Amino acid sequence: MLTRGFAGGLLVLIGGVVISTLPESTALMQITLVQELRGAESGRMAGLAVVLVGLGLYAAAWLRLCRHVARAEGDEREDALALVRHATIVWSAPLVLAPPLFSRDGWSYAAQGVLTHFRISPYEHGPGVLVGPIVQGVDPRWMETAAPYGPVPLLLGDAVADVTGNPWMLVIAHRGFALLGLALLAWSVPKLAAWAGINPALTSAVVLCSPLMLAHGVGGLHNDLLMVGLMTSALVVTVEQGWMWGAALGGLAAAVKLPGGLVCIGVALIALPVGASVVQRLRRLTQVGALACGALVLPGILAGLGVGWVHALGVPGSVNVPLSMPTVLGGFFDLLARWLGTGLAPGTFLDLVRAVAQVVALAIAIRVALTWPTGSRVHAVRAVAAVMGALILLSPVVHLWYFLWALPFLAAIRLPRLGTVGLLAAVVISGLVAPLDSSLHGAYVAIVVGSLLVTGLVLALLATRTARERLEKIATAPWLPGVLEPELAQVAGRIRPVTSPNAIRPPDVPRAV
Repeated sequence: MLTRGFAGGLLVLIGGVVISTLPESTALMQITLVQELRGAESGRMAGLAVVLVGLGLYAAAWLRLCRHVARAEGDEREDALALVRHATIVWSAPLVLAPPLFSRDGWSYAAQGVLTHFRISPYEHGPGVLVGPIVQGVDPRWMETAAPYGPVPLLLGDAVADVTGNPWMLVIAHRGFALLGLALLAWSVPKLAAWAGINPALTSAVVLCSPLMLAHGVGGLHNDLLMVGLMTSALVVTVEQGWMWGAALGGLAAAVKLPGGLVCIGVALIALPVGASVVQRLRRLTQVGALACGALVLPGILAGLGVGWVHALGVPGSVNVPLSMPTVLGGFFDLLARWLGTGLAPGTFLDLVRAVAQVVALAIAIRVALTWPTGSRVHAVRAVAAVMGALILLSPVVHLWYFLWALPFLAAIRLPRLGTVGLLAAVVISGLVAPLDSSLHGAYVAIVVGSLLVTGLVLALLATRTARERLEKIATAPWLPGVLEPELAQVAGRIRPVTSPNAIRPPDVPRAV
């Protein structure tokens, strides 16, 4: 199982060198075989096939791991959790030295860090003001655009650029920041799961080493992984150390990417007494929000970056992607309007639907904050899952790695069997289809053939009778509603020590409803 996953990682690394964007000055680009493979469509398709086989091995090993840890009982769950963490390290290891996989964002992160190092504000200038190898891998679409991220990744990039200017080394350092987020998840997710009486080892397997996480979180090295690690840690720290620390971590999550600040809703709900009134909710939300805003803006102000990211928040939305429901719906209405000859300006309905969707997402967040049960850790996790899920569904731009926003919170709550099977299938499929995007550079034939290969892999992994039976066994007992098992109650008690006089003292772990 561990060997199979490691082999899958090696294949993803080898194939990724062929299909990923690399700076022309990279030493690998001087190798004749690499040049020939990357220069021919047949070579890129061969690289794609190698990557897909590697992802298939990841998925097969992961499903077997999930099945194994799902059967763990009592004290065996500690060993199962250790196995999951060990598998995460082993399976991630081959990807540490890889270029940014399935997306060119990693090269943009490196260039933005260099801009910050040279005291050129990434909020005012795009990577295009730089010259040399550092911008050779940046997507031309983002060459002249400002950074839409908070100050934390820019300051981290600045610190690394002080040591090296090699683009690949800078990218590896940014993957290290992503792995820091993965480490935070490894620490916090088992505790979230134990609150709800769910098998911590199985929940950790779904979050830490699923094909979605390995392909997009580790391979893609997106800022989203650090953001979500800070989010889950904010909830745990709120319980163990007090809401002020939780709010500060929520602000830091927003300082990575702004949606991370929505975890503050969960922080406030935990910090409130049971049955809190609307006035109490508003007071606590204001307190949490004020502290989080301080943690959000203070690093940028102290570093001289300011809050210029506010003006760049619309940059990701400048691209229409098919995973965004408002974008697809608005585009359909625009197409219908043109067909009917209404004479409306292009993009009229697209802008309208996107605006309405964002208002609805905000309304959902407000409703959850003002009506969700208070004083319960379980309901706080559910609240964050609901808010992040709504944001993904209603966002004007959605990429596959955005699903990481909700994954740890969905995995840490009790879902019906169908929901659990859907979650497991989603993390497999979203990992398998990772290469069929910008990494193929418009090779549409390769994308079509690759899609057929992915379909075959999905059928082999999920559609056979044996696979369905295994998936249902994984999804049944650990997540279905029921009374909290005694040994999990003991685990939950062990992982929430009160070490601060100001710490929140939540009620005992409730029965699932």
